[in-house]
Amino acid sequence: MPKKIQARKSTIHGNGVFALAPIKKGERVIQYKGLLRSHADVDADDTGDVESGHTFLFTLNDDYVIDANYKGNDARWLNHSCDPNCEAVIEEAEGDNRREDKVFIESIKDIKPGDELTYNYGITLAERHTARLKKIWECRCGSKKCTGTMLQPKR
Repeated sequence: MPKKIQARKSTIHGNGVFALAPIKKGERVIQYKGLLRSHADVDADDTGDVESGHTFLFTLNDDYVIDANYKGNDARWLNHSCDPNCEAVIEEAEGDNRREDKVFIESIKDIKPGDELTYNYGITLAERHTARLKKIWECRCGSKKCTGTMLQPKR
């Protein structure tokens, strides 16, 4: 099967993931991979520092986080967009073993070769979303729908 995506420099932020071939709406593009860690382990080190404005952490479920800083693949390079062409889908494993759950990136629109793949990170922080934190988590997606921040409204 030919490779459909490639990681390279992005105009949105740092690296990004781009389509090499057409990707149809609803197509599963890539699994988000990394080291499976408990929330407590992640909170105990600096890979989840809210002050950095950068993360390779993906909350898998109430028990685990996928930390793509370790053993991560190209999925970690997908950038955030307020008007994304992909979404993250959590696939729960059968039974009670939450370690077996997985995250996949799927397209929500047809994507042309050369287009950058993006999804909404859905970042919510426990602390108040101050102007300073919104600046740290500034969005640079360039969409007409851009909210200016990757932080999601608290509901």
